[in-house]
Amino acid sequence: MAVIPFSQALRERTWSSHGDSEGADFMKDLMTGKGSRDDYIALVAQHYFIYEAIEAAADHFANDPVAAPFITSQLTRLPAIEADLEFLLGADWRDQIAPLPTAAAYAARVREIAAQDWAGGFIAHHYTRYLGDLSGGQVIRTLMQRQFGFETNGVGFYLFDQIAKPKEFKSTYRDQLDAVQWDDAERERVINEVLTAYKFNTDLFIDLSRAKAAA
Repeated sequence: MAVIPFSQALRERTWSSHGDSEGADFMKDLMTGKGSRDDYIALVAQHYFIYEAIEAAADHFANDPVAAPFITSQLTRLPAIEADLEFLLGADWRDQIAPLPTAAAYAARVREIAAQDWAGGFIAHHYTRYLGDLSGGQVIRTLMQRQFGFETNGVGFYLFDQIAKPKEFKSTYRDQLDAVQWDDAERERVINEVLTAYKFNTDLFIDLSRAKAAA
């Protein structure tokens, strides 16, 4: 019996969670023109705390033989997020933002994985965030540009100017996933961590909805 490539198993096992992570009311409103510019800014602010943790973990795993092939400056998002927040909020943007509970827990989980030196866990979060950014993120960018009159300032997070062919990049990434020599137990563990990452994303949208309602 043929062994299913890990990238295929990963996509099949997490497919139902893709819709969940994108289906909360907050994101639906933002994508359909019902959300405000402030709603978008709130989302960017939470991304800052998440990517600060992920990219610090990337530095930690830079020389790890399993994780290193996935780490590239082509994907680095934090400088773009910082530039977006400066454009959207001004030079004192750091004083205006704070992590919501889910973003804080999300970042803490990524830091915990780095502290454990668990390369598979890092790859799970790296895969969930960056391949999602290269896929659905491009739709979000176009819609935000249309709704709020952005050109590139404000949506730099979604601009991967060092990746000329995203489809080929994602294909190579999946080939790298298939090449990792994980046993069945570790494959299962990584898939479960991807599901955890999707749950964080869903819960973040719920947090954003609650914060908006409370404002």
